Amino acid sequence: MYPHRDLSRLTAHKVGLRRRIVDRRAECDRLATRVLAPVVLLDRLLAVWRSVSPVVRIAAISLPLLLDRSRGRRSRLLGTLLRWSPVVLAAVQGLNAVRR
Repeated sequence: MYPHRDLSRLTAHKVGLRRRIVDRRAECDRLATRVLAPVVLLDRLLAVWRSVSPVVRIAAISLPLLLDRSRGRRSRLLGTLLRWSPVVLAAVQGLNAVRR
């Protein structure tokens, strides 16, 4: 049906196409890795934050109480800010949860 020369040429062309496909896939993989590197970093930071978040909440509750007792009544503004920080933190987290 086809001459041997045409089949050989088509086979060589097919091998060349496959080689180009493999090269382009490797290039796409390399570029995707490069582009997604900041996303991977953000994902790691988010995982660290989730593991540290409970400790931060406890510190946000207890730190104002400790600072209020140790400083006395000299710094009312700082004490007020630290005293209300857990409430503000919970409100912000609640708003973020509703937004999602």
